[in-house]
Amino acid sequence: MRCPVKHMKLSVSSYSFQQYITAGKHTQLSVIAAAKELGFDAIEFVTLSAPEGVARRDFAKSLADEAARLGMTINAYAVGANLFTPDEASKQAALAQLFEEVDIAEILGAKVMRHDVCWAYAPDKGGRSFDAMLPVIAENARAVTEYAAAKGIRTCSENHGYIAQDSDRAERLVNAVAHPNYGVLIDVGNFACADEDSVTATSRLAPLAVHAHAKDFIKRSFLEGPAEGFFQTRGCNYLRGTAVGDGVIPVKQCIAVLKRAGYDGYLSLEYEGKEDCIEGIRRGRENLLSYLADL
Repeated sequence: MRCPVKHMKLSVSSYSFQQYITAGKHTQLSVIAAAKELGFDAIEFVTLSAPEGVARRDFAKSLADEAARLGMTINAYAVGANLFTPDEASKQAALAQLFEEVDIAEILGAKVMRHDVCWAYAPDKGGRSFDAMLPVIAENARAVTEYAAAKGIRTCSENHGYIAQDSDRAERLVNAVAHPNYGVLIDVGNFACADEDSVTATSRLAPLAVHAHAKDFIKRSFLEGPAEGFFQTRGCNYLRGTAVGDGVIPVKQCIAVLKRAGYDGYLSLEYEGKEDCIEGIRRGRENLLSYLADL
């Protein structure tokens, strides 16, 4: 028996092209055309790196213009952040940075902005645990989403960065922020970084989803030991990025869970593998289209 489904749209993250961007084969501007050539009609951008001498707002406008020229949608904008701010000065600096990023998202035409929340505990500043940090993080995230809401942009945080990666922590964060404009970016692969089952985690967070990423990993257990190209999870297991469909993440089932929960937003492909990124993106897109056709 099939789950009742709603229409889900495919996008690709500009981060998927990072291998080519780093090698000088592409720029953040040129990947818009590359994404279209690969069959996408939408692209998600990570933090903008404007060319030397170009203001970031002007660069955002050039990206928006190029997307419009090609008939492409810029569906989301993702930025880093540290919202555990133990003093007023760091709080104001963090909020000013994110307000600026919301303005960039508005210029891009993105209706969703993802920001991180924190990357490390700060025991010397009262950050011994996630729950100890949560009230401060939530207060700051609420300020950002209130600013964004006035511009018609929804904000969200991803299960990202080890500390805020678990589904129960992501759920507690949304509940603590307690604002209808704020939710979760569910990356179905990232739960593995905290050694959490992706299907169970996705089913917990699906009703809170503002945006979603499709990503896949190859896994090695701690007992198998490290290997080239692998990084360690929080629990000391090992992961290596691969094309969606080539790894062990149950991406198709996670999509089914999202659809059953009524999620009908964008599903952005995010490729982090070591092989040629264009090939990895192409193969991942083909697999995602096959999954969606079956559901």
